[in-house]
Amino acid sequence: MMRLAWAMALASVAACATDMHLVEGSARSPVRVIVYEDLQCPDCAGFRAMLDEKLLPRYSSTVRFEHRDFPLSKHAWARQAAIAARFFEETQPGLGLAYRRYALAHLSEITAANFNERLSRFAKDNGADRAQAVDALGDARLAGLVEEDYREGVARGIARTPTVLVNGRPFIETFSFEDVAKAIEAELAAAR
Repeated sequence: MMRLAWAMALASVAACATDMHLVEGSARSPVRVIVYEDLQCPDCAGFRAMLDEKLLPRYSSTVRFEHRDFPLSKHAWARQAAIAARFFEETQPGLGLAYRRYALAHLSEITAANFNERLSRFAKDNGADRAQAVDALGDARLAGLVEEDYREGVARGIARTPTVLVNGRPFIETFSFEDVAKAIEAELAAAR
């Protein structure tokens, strides 16, 4: 019964998904892995490592991985990081993903006090305009896109990060590569 509810929720997500979501892997795959993530979350950093080291190498040609922003209120700079990632992706495709990796890899070094300085440094190191990157934090349109993802997640019962949906099957906060891979394999087999 729970799986049916998640499958229905995923169908709703599929109906409203647009190109505004960052996608890795096979854009046309019937197997969708939706990742609700907070860019200041240690568990999300662990999932990012799993994605880069295990999931993408194995499934990038057969699975669509979609990212959703779900900044938790307990994290001081997570919402700003999500807005910055949106800015970078619009500035240069792929740079938003690079910024997401950067933020998650440097959790212990980034603070609310040095966030703008670290953002500015990332922009400079990657050929983006530093002032525009910092100014983008006040962009209501970008903030609205982040909020839209967050509200979508709340409406679907998301409360913790990362929450990963494999064609609707939820994996919440801490889970193994083997469990996610098993779910992906089952969905790939069903799609054949």
